[in-house]
Amino acid sequence: MTSKKVVELFYDVVSPYSWIGFEVMCRYRHAWNIELKLRPSFLGGIMKGSGNKPPGVISNKFMYMTKDLSRLSEYFDVPLQSPSDPFEAMFQKGSLSAMRFVTAVQAREKDGDKKVERVSRELWRRIWMEDKDITEPASFSEAAMKAGLSDSEIKEVLELYNSKEIKDKLKSSTQNALDHGAFGLPLVVCHVNGKPEVFFGSDRFELMAHCIGEKSVVPK
Repeated sequence: MTSKKVVELFYDVVSPYSWIGFEVMCRYRHAWNIELKLRPSFLGGIMKGSGNKPPGVISNKFMYMTKDLSRLSEYFDVPLQSPSDPFEAMFQKGSLSAMRFVTAVQAREKDGDKKVERVSRELWRRIWMEDKDITEPASFSEAAMKAGLSDSEIKEVLELYNSKEIKDKLKSSTQNALDHGAFGLPLVVCHVNGKPEVFFGSDRFELMAHCIGEKSVVPK
């Protein structure tokens, strides 16, 4: 078997399209000959750094996004449901603290990325399935507990997530996405023959497969 191709996934748990892309890429990591690297990032910083505007602030885009997410949820079997107040959840409350928490989980994980994968998924479930908060320490604790972290691990991450080290790590990942040309999330960077191939969004899997020489059938 040839060596695995490195694929980076930049994401933010406030982004429903990131959840779709995250789940599909996590499935592909077992079906494709790839090494998937999770890159927690801050969508707000990417929007500001790129000069982009969220689709939710443009009425036609928001209407389309609502229907589009419903179709994607059914097609990819991701249990996505809109919060009761999407604007408040996404733009007023945001995800800076949540992504610092995810970054802290990743920073202390020593072997692979199973914990950061599970914690990220539980935070998505809170906001995009259960209509719950993802901004308070108690919310992080509950998500981490459901993800299988021990009480001592959760305590350690809560003590770490507002540190300068973690803030700088999240800034660095966000800047890395911007350096790849990001204007939103998710962003997938496939490293092929020594150069990055960049894909935005959660609807480019066929092109990714073509690019890295894999089959595009989406595993369930």
